[in-house]
Amino acid sequence: MFKKQLPLFIGLLVVLTFAVIGCKSKYEKLKLSNDNAKKFQEGKRLYEKKEYAKALGLFETLLSRYRGTDGATDLFYLNAMANYKLKDYTSAAYHFNEFATSYPSDPRAEEARFLTAYCYYLDAPVFSLDQENTYKCIEKLQLFINLYPKSDRVAEASKLIQDLRDRLELKSYSNSKLYLTIGENQSAVIAFGNTLRDYPDTKYAEELEFLTIKAQYEYAHQSREYKQEERYNQAITFADQFLEKYPKSSYMAQAQKLKRDSQNGIDDVKRIIAAAREDEKLARRLAKKDSVFIQQRSENQDIHKKMP
Repeated sequence: MFKKQLPLFIGLLVVLTFAVIGCKSKYEKLKLSNDNAKKFQEGKRLYEKKEYAKALGLFETLLSRYRGTDGATDLFYLNAMANYKLKDYTSAAYHFNEFATSYPSDPRAEEARFLTAYCYYLDAPVFSLDQENTYKCIEKLQLFINLYPKSDRVAEASKLIQDLRDRLELKSYSNSKLYLTIGENQSAVIAFGNTLRDYPDTKYAEELEFLTIKAQYEYAHQSREYKQEERYNQAITFADQFLEKYPKSSYMAQAQKLKRDSQNGIDDVKRIIAAAREDEKLARRLAKKDSVFIQQRSENQDIHKKMP
């Protein structure tokens, strides 16, 4: 029985294959044709059916031909939306921006301006990666708020800006701590200060100000004897500022210890330097240590510059 039905199955398969090929060739023929009106209508039909990739294939062939015509606004808007629906946010952002710039009086310009920024937001990387898109997104969102201050989307735009700023704050915080982790203590002190300056209301302020004391202490402790007193004094200054600002801090005991250790470090180095004035051999040893330290410091900085 199966053998008798086999020719029928093969025949149906052939018919279906030709039907599929015919449909595909019909779309391809339309895509290659010069019938712009029919192509646009079919693109809109496909878009409504949520066949965004096929609709986009037709829209893209019409962009240069429709520019400046009556149907251009609908085409450029749908082309941007098709990219957005396909989650190609880089292309969508570009086309939404083109639409908003080219047709600022169109009722959809406000939406396009917002979606330009929102595409950058969706395309923004995690905090640990390059944040170029994050800065662009904040710029676009702020531009939207400035252009449409009474828009219903202003609250959402403001919320997105805050989220992006939180990402940048976290990146700055993480990068500054990395310097301390790898032993670049002077760079850590500078980085902590930069983060506190750029984000004065940061939730990490207390921790960063404590770590500034720690990094400065380590920087002083690893310095040449003739530089230690000045650098320990700076650690003491940081500690005094911290203890006054955060009298109930969980870092209180550690900050007080770093202050004591810094004072002890000053006392120790004063004795060493005083002894070197009386002991030529010790003075030569300190001088030799200085030269070795400078060479090692230079090598460490070269390595650091090569870090990604």
